[in-house]
Amino acid sequence: MGSEVIILPIIFGVIFAIAYLYFSTRNKERLALIEKGADASIFVRGKRNGTAPIWKIIILNLALLLMGIGAAIFIASILHYSLGVDEEVAYPGTIFMMAGLGLFAGFTMTKKLEKED
Repeated sequence: MGSEVIILPIIFGVIFAIAYLYFSTRNKERLALIEKGADASIFVRGKRNGTAPIWKIIILNLALLLMGIGAAIFIASILHYSLGVDEEVAYPGTIFMMAGLGLFAGFTMTKKLEKED
């Protein structure tokens, strides 16, 4: 009973610790650069020329991932019912393989999309 109660504070503590370390380290790095007289423009995230908007990249990768998972379920059912492959092997194996292929296709299409814009 006690283990369920302690897990939630541990999760929130880890999230807080990661955020704290990220922001404190970033602040220290910026202060060190300012003390050395570095240009402040390196802190501003401007639009880079030739990059696609982030929403296009996310939608493209998510669509290809979901299409890969859908095709994997279809292929796994063919493997299971037609070829007699075990269900415990066919479904996870094809889902992971097709999801990976979908993400790889999304990566290559994202590179082409960034070169186009």
